[in-house]
Amino acid sequence: MTTLAFDDDGVDVVYEGTEFRLERELIEEATEKSYYDVTDHEVLKIVAEQPNLQGEPRRVGDILD
Repeated sequence: MTTLAFDDDGVDVVYEGTEFRLERELIEEATEKSYYDVTDHEVLKIVAEQPNLQGEPRRVGDILD
C-alpha cells in the first residue's frame, strides 16, 4: 500500500513500508507541470511501477485547498 501526504513543498510518501519525501521541484520536473496542476495519480506513477489507481484523479491544488 502507498500513502501520500501532500503539502505546499512536496509529498511525504510511504511505499511498501519505506518512508521518503518527493520535493515539489522533483515532481514538477518529472511531470513537466506546475506542482498544483499535478494529480495524485501522476505522483503515484512516479512512486510505483504499476500503481493501483482508484477513483478520480485529484489535482494537488484541490487537495491543498
